[in-house]
Amino acid sequence: MYQIEFKEESLLPRERLMEVGAEKLSNQELLAIFIRTGTKKESVSHVSNNLLARLENLAALRELSIEELQQLTGIGKVKAIEIKAMIELGKRINQSELRLKGQVLGSEKLGRKMMQELGDKKQEHLVALYLNTQNQIISQKTIFIGSVNRSIAEPREILHYAVKCMATSLIIVHNHPSGSVDPSRNDVIFTETLKKSCETLGLVLLDHLIVGSSGYYSFREESELY
Repeated sequence: MYQIEFKEESLLPRERLMEVGAEKLSNQELLAIFIRTGTKKESVSHVSNNLLARLENLAALRELSIEELQQLTGIGKVKAIEIKAMIELGKRINQSELRLKGQVLGSEKLGRKMMQELGDKKQEHLVALYLNTQNQIISQKTIFIGSVNRSIAEPREILHYAVKCMATSLIIVHNHPSGSVDPSRNDVIFTETLKKSCETLGLVLLDHLIVGSSGYYSFREESELY
């Protein structure tokens, strides 16, 4: 259970935000600002505290549906919709911040970006990022979405777009819906095959990332393939 310590100063979250800044407020206080009002029996701070206390961690808030939010005392349909909108806007702001308009300088930043995009997908997605000689992203394409009949993309599908956009290198990213980012034997074989295919065409496979909702695995950082 996600335990919250109730603080007396959180009774006036808007005033505290004005006085000390949003970054100084607790999760409870920030949520109370969105909820705005409590009930006849509970203050808005108690309503927000009860919501957070239901969660294992703060990230679990985005998993609650509008209907599940409405089951909580003090959260009606309008408030539930506003909370969902707030979560989605925060997600988009984070994605915008992590968007790679310049150079790809490392696996961590890219891993965080792709965790946002693919970490919660229920099907396996494989995405290719095509780069120029300055490691700037030319194009990002979803090559493959998992199905009953297929579980992995073919190198020719990936390399077709690399040649088409005149890329000099590429990065492959796919998600594991299970949440585990440990590479399977098929992942290793696929990476080896694609790396050799790239070398044949004069391309560089910079990395293969596996992402989940809470982490990523980089073949460049962790394996002996590079």
